[in-house]
Amino acid sequence: MEVAITLINKVRITILKNMAKMQKKNLDSPEETRTFEKGKLELANLGDVTIGRATLEPGWSWEKCVKPLVKTDSCQAPHTQYMVSGRMKVVMDDGTEEEFGPGDALVIPPGHNAWVVGNEPVIAVDFTGFRDYAKKQ
Repeated sequence: MEVAITLINKVRITILKNMAKMQKKNLDSPEETRTFEKGKLELANLGDVTIGRATLEPGWSWEKCVKPLVKTDSCQAPHTQYMVSGRMKVVMDDGTEEEFGPGDALVIPPGHNAWVVGNEPVIAVDFTGFRDYAKKQ
């Protein structure tokens, strides 16, 4: 819980720093698109804040599709997300599990695996974890 509170506070501080000027970006015209097996990220950079939209196809899992790029044992990105559609299962390194679906707002600390559940693509908007997500190491 402390990790989640720390992440939320960091997001608030970063947002406040960026409030010095109004900014607008559109994820339908992303500044950067990263693709990987069964998925893509569309990114908008707003100063110190990177907001991204993930589209993850059925059959996507972090372990199969992103781990080969980043070469870590589990996902080390902290996520603060809003789930638009689809369902995703997340298992933390300590064994804690949760499933997320449309309308869920969530915080996931570093140290997890995740995969798409079912036959509908996952679309999620992330506010904290996509700046370096799925970059080749």
